[in-house]
Amino acid sequence: MAERDTKRIARDILSEPHVRGRRISVRQIFALVEERGEDPETVADRFDLDVADVYHALAYYHDHPREMREVTERRDETIEAFDETISRPEGVEPDHA
Repeated sequence: MAERDTKRIARDILSEPHVRGRRISVRQIFALVEERGEDPETVADRFDLDVADVYHALAYYHDHPREMREVTERRDETIEAFDETISRPEGVEPDHA
């Protein structure tokens, strides 16, 4: 697993695991493939990735459940804190998909 981590996954952008040399995060790939049901090959084509990058990202997500939970919690806390600073017209709520 360590070799897979160092060759395909990096953490140098926004302190979140992502495909090395790209801005797409492991969490985003997981959401597209496993939550939205998109085909891994389609995701690879859309983001100009090797399909192996998509599968490595999915494996990383499942191999590091605690880290991915913490990443998601930090993201949610950041969004919530930001939402509290924004003044919106009555009845307008953000859509955080």
